[in-house]
Amino acid sequence: MKRTNRVSPFLLALVLSLIGAPSFGATQVTAAATRADSRVHVEYVNPQSFSENRFNGPEDRYNDFHYLEPLKEYIVKRATPLLGAGQSLYITITDISLAGSYQPWLAPRMRHVRIMNDQYPPRIDLSFKWVDRDGKVLREGSRKLRGLGYLSSGLTSPGDTDPLRYDKALLRRWLGRGLDRL
Repeated sequence: MKRTNRVSPFLLALVLSLIGAPSFGATQVTAAATRADSRVHVEYVNPQSFSENRFNGPEDRYNDFHYLEPLKEYIVKRATPLLGAGQSLYITITDISLAGSYQPWLAPRMRHVRIMNDQYPPRIDLSFKWVDRDGKVLREGSRKLRGLGYLSSGLTSPGDTDPLRYDKALLRRWLGRGLDRL
């Protein structure tokens, strides 16, 4: 009997999810549907030159841009309920530095461990435009969002294990002001 070296699809999906590889299936379909139906438009300008990628280089498992789609989906999810009938929100993100950083000099085993301390706050630079159904600009501007003191801010719950929890909290705080005070 000839033996083949096949890996079961379940085992492959489990391994990919553990190492942070992109998932294929429901999340991509949901993301595509969200983008198609959304009145919130998020664009990344030159993501390969974001601070996150320049400073952390190959140490970061998110450097292959896995963090971009989850942040985009989060913004769409949080901002859509804020919009009135026929209104749209356009957000252009020009720089991101995720919370924490790497300190490979600590120990070889720590090379791929993101260290969270207040020295490395989350940072997001963006511009936005909120428009009504006729295209009239209701509010626009540029913001440099900073999560100084993010570890003691109380914006995340103690059991939250989302690797982007501090970055999402920064966006949640900004959007939580309301569209008229962005």
